[in-house]
Amino acid sequence: MASDLQTGEVRRDELVVVPLSHPWRWVSGAVILLVLAGLGWAMAEAQIQWEDVPGFFTHPAMLEGVVNTIVLAVAAQGGAIVLGVVVALMRLSANPVARWFAVGYIWLFRGLPVLLQILIWFNLALVFQNISIPMLFSVPTNVVMTAFVAALLGLGLNESAYMAEIVRAGLSSVDAGQTEAAKSIGMTPLTTLRRVVLPQAMRVIIPPTGNNFINMIKGTSMASVIAFLELIHAANNISSRNLEIMETLFAAAAWYLVMVSIASIGQHYLERAYGPR
Repeated sequence: MASDLQTGEVRRDELVVVPLSHPWRWVSGAVILLVLAGLGWAMAEAQIQWEDVPGFFTHPAMLEGVVNTIVLAVAAQGGAIVLGVVVALMRLSANPVARWFAVGYIWLFRGLPVLLQILIWFNLALVFQNISIPMLFSVPTNVVMTAFVAALLGLGLNESAYMAEIVRAGLSSVDAGQTEAAKSIGMTPLTTLRRVVLPQAMRVIIPPTGNNFINMIKGTSMASVIAFLELIHAANNISSRNLEIMETLFAAAAWYLVMVSIASIGQHYLERAYGPR
């Protein structure tokens, strides 16, 4: 018996662990490096004045476009969040009129392309020459519907339809028993929503909202078609004078990457703040 144990121990000691070979990992890694090297070589050999890109990055018109892009994105997303919460609450309401209004709202603004919505708002004066409330005020539509307002309405209303569905999904993810428990201790519906439902729903709401805000930053580029001075329009204005089209576009691309990176960092910390502890 002892000899058998000794033999077993010897055999286990003599086992050699051979790690699995993964040759395709090395092959795929080499292919990726070759592709990256090829792209780097191609860009280095391209007819692009790389030394001019930093100058366009800090060009006054480009900086103005960055500010306008941020203001438009924040304003549109902020308005969309407020409208989205209201429409989501209407969507979950027991009132059939409010519920069907919310359904129609989401169907309309989510169904139309953003660019089309921006163009409709910008050309609203072709349909209504004045915006007025009888006996209160009347102003020409062209005065009110500036390029910024048209872009704000087009982007914000479209985004609010998506936010309504995001908020609805977040509110629906909270167990109904918690709402009933809050009611049983005398909480009002508004207090229940603010102190019980929303803090838990934020875990579901924040990730897609952060992604949508990043898309909103990039989506502001569609406002260039109505001559709003955002990044793309600023780049086109600069390149129309010096004909360095690719250089100005690369400078605009660098600004987009900076803004998206900052927004992604903010989203990360928000998700961590509302994440499970």
